[in-house]
Amino acid sequence: MRLEIGQVEAIFRYPVKSMGGERLETANLGWHGLDGDRRLALRRLGDRSGFPWLTATKLPELILFTPLRCENGDREDLPTRVRTPDGKEMPVFGEDLAAAIGGRYGSPVEMMQMRHGVFDDASISVIASDTVREIGRLAGRSLDVRRFRPNIVVKLLRAAPFQEDEWVGGVLSFGEGDDAPAITATMRDLRCAMVNLDPESARPAPEVMKAIVGANQNNAGVYGAVTRAGRLAVGQRIFFRAASEKSEGG
Repeated sequence: MRLEIGQVEAIFRYPVKSMGGERLETANLGWHGLDGDRRLALRRLGDRSGFPWLTATKLPELILFTPLRCENGDREDLPTRVRTPDGKEMPVFGEDLAAAIGGRYGSPVEMMQMRHGVFDDASISVIASDTVREIGRLAGRSLDVRRFRPNIVVKLLRAAPFQEDEWVGGVLSFGEGDDAPAITATMRDLRCAMVNLDPESARPAPEVMKAIVGANQNNAGVYGAVTRAGRLAVGQRIFFRAASEKSEGG
């Protein structure tokens, strides 16, 4: 039995890992997450670790860089330019951009394109707006949901912060019908210091992560694996099916 839990409040995509994101009304959910999400990332040259990507945890102002697409291009196309925090526009694969970011970071970087994207733990992240508001209340400040870098923001029918924890192991489907796109909630989203960064200024607020640690063991939202591809849209009804029941993904 499917239980209606809410609706899609917002959809976000991040063409370049750790840079500014895009708010969308619709998006295609493919087997590797949202089309165009985190398909580009900056590699730290000379880094031999298992995670060579430059992120805002190492360079906070990276979130102030804005990827830009061709005005007449397809919405699913990769960005062709990036606007820097001081307003300059540079080709996404150009030497000028790599030099500008490498100079701020203090070590050379290069832009890489990955066919299936660069993700920390899973290709889809989901959070409820009630959870964001509760964290803001505990932290003593109004929070922009973009701090949490979600792909899907849920407006719950039953207001309850951290309700997402109950979804782990179950299936979320978006819209009605047997062919509705769906994901399996695979794990809770263990947060890093990026939640402390204001998406407009990159200024840190450590009380945000402290609030999450105190309220829910540093977890806020869930990660998911796609079990049925399809079209997502703001306003779609969201249904949940528990792990003990038959899987939506077939």
